[in-house]
Amino acid sequence: MSRSQIITVLAIVVVIVACFIPWMRVEEPTLLTITGVDTEGTRYGKPAYGHFIWSVLVLLCTFIPKIWAKRINLLFAACNLAWAIRNFAIIPSCDGGICPIKLTGLYLILGASVVIMITAFFPKEPPMKPLTH
Repeated sequence: MSRSQIITVLAIVVVIVACFIPWMRVEEPTLLTITGVDTEGTRYGKPAYGHFIWSVLVLLCTFIPKIWAKRINLLFAACNLAWAIRNFAIIPSCDGGICPIKLTGLYLILGASVVIMITAFFPKEPPMKPLTH
């Protein structure tokens, strides 16, 4: 495995783990802690499932030794980063005068998604076929 593949796998593990740790805390009217998979009491749905899907697709394309997989991996990594930016911006936004507190999970998701995007730019290249005349 190349260095970029190892870093990609570690970043994906961080994304998956961060989906289960607290993303934000709402203190009013009741104390409510929200993770990526447990958003009970809100209307956000399950935002972690988007990260699960994109991360699996990135992982698959990372280990396929074809040039088309490396190009598609850029798309999947960009979608994962876009989903992380969306979660970072929309989920902890103020609503009705109640502003939640951002917690570690949101920052980990965003940081790991940036790392995944960077590693998608530097993939392990598939072996070149020799030119014949």
